[in-house]
Amino acid sequence: MAENSFPIVGAFMVPHPPIILPEVGRGEEKKISATTAAYETVADEIAALRPDTIVISSPHTILYSDYFHISPGLHAHGDLSRFGAPQVEFSLDYDATLADTLSVMAKMEGLRAGTEGEREKELDHGIMVPLYFIMQKYSEFRLLRVGLSGQSLSEHYRLGQLITKAASELGRRVVYVASGDLSHKMKEDGPYGFAPEGPQYDDRIMQVMGSGNFAELFDFSEDFCDRAAECGHRSFVMMAGALDSRAVTPKALIHDATFGVGYGICTYQIGEADETRHFLSDRNAKKKAEIAEQHNAQDPWVRVARKSLESFVCGGLRLNDINATVEQVLSESSAADPESVRNELLNKRAGAFVSLHKDGQLRGCIGTILPVTGCVAEELIRNAVSAATEDPRFSPVTPEEVPFLEYSVDVLGEPEDIESKEALDVKRYGVIVTSGYKRGLLLPDLDGVDTVDEQIAIASRKAGIRPGEPVTLQRFEVIRHH
Repeated sequence: MAENSFPIVGAFMVPHPPIILPEVGRGEEKKISATTAAYETVADEIAALRPDTIVISSPHTILYSDYFHISPGLHAHGDLSRFGAPQVEFSLDYDATLADTLSVMAKMEGLRAGTEGEREKELDHGIMVPLYFIMQKYSEFRLLRVGLSGQSLSEHYRLGQLITKAASELGRRVVYVASGDLSHKMKEDGPYGFAPEGPQYDDRIMQVMGSGNFAELFDFSEDFCDRAAECGHRSFVMMAGALDSRAVTPKALIHDATFGVGYGICTYQIGEADETRHFLSDRNAKKKAEIAEQHNAQDPWVRVARKSLESFVCGGLRLNDINATVEQVLSESSAADPESVRNELLNKRAGAFVSLHKDGQLRGCIGTILPVTGCVAEELIRNAVSAATEDPRFSPVTPEEVPFLEYSVDVLGEPEDIESKEALDVKRYGVIVTSGYKRGLLLPDLDGVDTVDEQIAIASRKAGIRPGEPVTLQRFEVIRHH
């Protein structure tokens, strides 16, 4: 490969329905023959490119909420016995050097990715279905198998960028294959039923991927994707990251939903460097400016929490002078009644929660049901640091993340005992579920929590209370600050 040339020589978005293979479909595959023809076109193009390595990102390999798994080792093997076709099997070599180089780069960049945590060595069908078509036309390559994660779309894009960087350092010629079905909610009589978000997702994703306008991949909300039951969105984002800063010529070959699941195939010819296609850095600059504007509009309660977090995460200092902190916040805010605010922050005692979000996802949430400090301001100062550093679900917030954090503060009213769930309202009341020494809390009016039963179930799980255990319920109201 010529020095400084772009290592990704081709990229492809493909589905992975096992039923498309004759050995699995047993005649049913004929109903999607146009998708098969498009897949064969992809295989022909890959064979013509003759890559050293094929990178495949799959939703069905090992998945962690906070870590990208890159398959380790020298060799890969798998078969489709799970789908009734054990005779369809694959054996090939991994690009172990690329996997190791990528892992080292990820660690250096603070990206949670690597070859640790392998639970299942066998290839998954998100890998094997693309390989079925590719290896009929071309087999002189090594494989890099990359899993998705529960991390944000931005982190998936960053990993794609690092794949390209690692491949460039090693002088590899690489084809990227983004494996992923579209919505699973396309038909009432499909295996997963129908949701209106299903066709909406497929229409949007085919427009975005068919036009190569990858910036719009970030505009799909997590809730919308969940309701559409999509499969491959994060895989497509990772591929977009691998193509960052490069012009592409996209071509949408097929969209099909015959079996109630969306299948889309697009191809991308790689062009010259294009400084207008730095999608993540452009988005980050825009997001940073938007959040700075939000900070200007924050009320004093949130400002106290934010100042505490920024002081600790960026400077290692805890805010110990509560009165000075409140006075500084009041001097910077436009509170209509500063004396009332001062009194609420310094003279009132209450439990309080501080919630952090980044890229539309929860990044930390810690709080107190009842007050444990002398005033609300001190409660917020303490809990903001805890939300950033002690939430066991997340790694500690880094200074680089601070400009992208969004905050909310909930000041809790006194809990009151209730006889049954009928006294709850998921939008108005939070719930406290107690069984013996186990106690779980869930705040009111949370995205994705639509019913009282869901609210109680989540609070119970947080406390380790098993279904069917006798519980007592309390409810509380909150004042939410942004």
